[in-house]
Amino acid sequence: MESKKKITCPLLYAVSIAAIGSLQFGYNTGVINAPEKIIQAFFNQTLELRRGTPTSSELLTSLWSLSVAIFSVGGMIGSFSVGLFVNRFGRRNSMLLANILAAVGGILMGFSKMAKAIEMLILGRFIIGLFCGLSTGFVPMYISEISPTALRGAFGTLNQLGIVVGILVAQIFGLKEIMGSESLWPLLLGFTVIPAILQCAALPFCPESPRFLLINKMEEKKAQAVLQKLRGTQDVAQDIQEMKEESTKMSQEKKATVPELFRSPNYRQAIIIAIVLQLSQQLSGINAVFYYSTGIFEKAGVKQPVYATIGAGVVNTVFTVVSLFLVERAGRRTLHLVGLGGMAFCAVLMTIALTLKDVLSWISYISIVAIFGFVAFFEIGPGPIPWFIVAELFSQGPRPAAVAVAGCSNWTSNFLVGMLFPYAEKLCGPYVFIIFIVFLVIFFIFTFFKVPETRGRTFEDISRGFEGQAEGSGTIAAVEKSPMVELKGIGSANDVTSNI
Repeated sequence: MESKKKITCPLLYAVSIAAIGSLQFGYNTGVINAPEKIIQAFFNQTLELRRGTPTSSELLTSLWSLSVAIFSVGGMIGSFSVGLFVNRFGRRNSMLLANILAAVGGILMGFSKMAKAIEMLILGRFIIGLFCGLSTGFVPMYISEISPTALRGAFGTLNQLGIVVGILVAQIFGLKEIMGSESLWPLLLGFTVIPAILQCAALPFCPESPRFLLINKMEEKKAQAVLQKLRGTQDVAQDIQEMKEESTKMSQEKKATVPELFRSPNYRQAIIIAIVLQLSQQLSGINAVFYYSTGIFEKAGVKQPVYATIGAGVVNTVFTVVSLFLVERAGRRTLHLVGLGGMAFCAVLMTIALTLKDVLSWISYISIVAIFGFVAFFEIGPGPIPWFIVAELFSQGPRPAAVAVAGCSNWTSNFLVGMLFPYAEKLCGPYVFIIFIVFLVIFFIFTFFKVPETRGRTFEDISRGFEGQAEGSGTIAAVEKSPMVELKGIGSANDVTSNI
C-alpha cells in the first residue's frame, strides 16, 4: 500500500523533467502579449524599409493576427501528430526529438530582428506551435504512464502547473525592465531555446515509459527494472500483471485508429467525454478573462495594470498547486464540477460589474475579485483535469489516438476563441461573458451526468467499464439518470477504497 503512494527521487526527477515541455507551452502562449506594440513597430519599420511606403494599419493588424494565430495552427497539427511519434519512438524519445522543433523555432524568432525578416518570426511561431502541440500530448501521457495509480492525478496536475508557471515567467520576463524592451524582445522570444537544451540534457537520464517497454516493445525485464527504480521497491508484480492483462487484451483487438475511436461502441463514449472536457477548458472563457483583465484593472484605478495581471498569474499558479493536493482526495469529477460552477458564478459577477462600471465607481473592485476567483476556480478543475484524464480514460492501444484527438480539439477551440472573441466583444459589449456562462452551465450538466470518477482506478479497469456499458447498453439505459452510473459499479471495491 505504502509503495503505491511512495514518491521516489527517480519518479520525481522524471516527472519534473517531462513538465519542462508544459512550461514551454505556457511560456510561448504568454510571451507574445507583452511586447505586442514593440513587435508591431518592428513589422512597420521592416515593411517600410522594403517597400519605401508607409504600411497600412490593416496590413499590420493582419500580420500581427497571423503571428499570434499561427501558433495555434501549429499546435493543432502537432497535437494531431502525437500518435505518429509515441508508438514508433517511445514517450521519452519523442519528447527528446520534439525539442529540435523548439530550438529551431526559438532561433528563427530570436534572429528575426537582426535579419529584418518578419517571415522568420511568423515561421518560428508556427514551428514552436508544432512543438507545443506535440508536448500537450507527450507530457500528460508520459507522466500518467510512469506514475503509480494512487499518485497519477497529483502528478498529472504538474502538467498544468508547468503551463501556468510558464505563462507567469513569460509575463515577468515581458516587463520592460527585464526583456520586454525594444532592444531585448528578440531575446524574450528566443529564450525558449534554453529550456529545450535543458530538457535535452536531462531526458536521457529519465526512464522510458514501462507500459511502452512491456506492451509495445515486449521487453518485460526492462519494464520491470524501470518500475523497480520508479517505485523504490523490488515488488512490482502487481504493476507488471496489470500491464500484461492490458497487453493480452490489446493482442485480441486490432490497433485503434482515430476513425475507430468514433465507430467502436467501446471507445465512443470515452472519446466524446475526452473532447467535451477539452472544450470545457477553452470555451470556459479563461483566455477572454486574461484578454479583459488589463482593461478592468485600469478602470479600477490601478496605476500599473501589468503588475495586477501578473498578480492574476500568481493566483493561477497558487491554485494549480492547491489542485495538486486536492485531486487525489476530492477526485477528478468533483473538482471539475466545483471549478465549472465557481467560474459560472464569477462570470455572472463580472457581467454585473462590467454593466454597472460607469454607474458605480467601486464596482470595478468587484471585477478584480471576480477575475481572481474565475482564475482560481479554473485551476481547481477545468485547467488541469482535461489534460490528464484523457490518458486515464483509454487503455494502451487507443490512448495515443485519443490523446491526439483530444489535443487537436483543445487547440482548435483555443484558435476559435482567439479569433472570434474580439468580434463577440464588439457585438455583445459588457454582456460578452453571458456566452461563456451558457457554455459553463452546459459543461457542468454534461460532467454531472456523463463524466466518470477515475481516481484510484487502473487504466484497464476504466477501459473495461466503458466496454461493459457498450455491451450492456440496455441495462445502462435503464439507470442512466444516475450521475455516477459510469464505472461506479464496475470493478472491485478494493480498487476504489485502497486509494482513498
